[in-house]
Amino acid sequence: MAISAKEVMSLRNKTGLAMMECKKALTEAGGDVEKAEDLLRKKLKGKMETKTDRVAGEGRIGIAVEGDKAAIIEVKAETDFTAKNENFIKATDELAAHALASGSTEPNDEMNAVIDNLRITTGENISIGRVEILTGGSVYGQYVHHDGKTGVLIQAQGELADDTARQIAMHVAAAMPRPLGLSADDIPADLVEKEKKFRIEQAIESGKPESIAEKIVEGGMRKFFEEVALLEQDFIMDTSKKIKELVGSGGSLSSFKRWQVGEAE
Repeated sequence: MAISAKEVMSLRNKTGLAMMECKKALTEAGGDVEKAEDLLRKKLKGKMETKTDRVAGEGRIGIAVEGDKAAIIEVKAETDFTAKNENFIKATDELAAHALASGSTEPNDEMNAVIDNLRITTGENISIGRVEILTGGSVYGQYVHHDGKTGVLIQAQGELADDTARQIAMHVAAAMPRPLGLSADDIPADLVEKEKKFRIEQAIESGKPESIAEKIVEGGMRKFFEEVALLEQDFIMDTSKKIKELVGSGGSLSSFKRWQVGEAE
């Protein structure tokens, strides 16, 4: 039977696949659009499953929040072109919502279907890099940078305005040096020890006696904690305030996640 250009274009718009592939599928399906779409997806899914070893170094961070729960997800792609595509952006948000609804860090059938669809329509190795679910927060602040490669999720308790939580999330995304923990007690012990050792060696090499060097380092470490502990950092939008002042006495920060595509947390 003859397949019209209008039918081919309609299938192309639904699947995002090449005109020739769509015409072949419609011919095989006897003009049945739904059957042709199903044939295309089954055929191309099989092809894409053989290409999952290709490097996916680009991607996007997605965040979803509902009630006292929030999810943050990293979706990976092979090219920056795909990662900036409107359909990829929508799919990332959809995947974050599915993860939040399931409450699990393991992809479910709905999430796998979204990934399969992206693989088929882009021809790339699309995958989920990381997923984390936060629960028990009374306030969440979220921020995803315009390029989608950096995302921050802030979990807070008590009386903290949504706008303030978002501003803190934006601070975490932009702050240099990056915050390594909420307070000095949250900074990983190995990083603290490494920094302390480095400062002692520097002081001794400059000719200071060890007893004096240790006192100098003690002051230096206080400065170090002010630089890398989030609550002690100067608020990037108003450096006359520290983050702990922004939070105030009525609220508290429980945790934060700063994810960047391709980086370990």
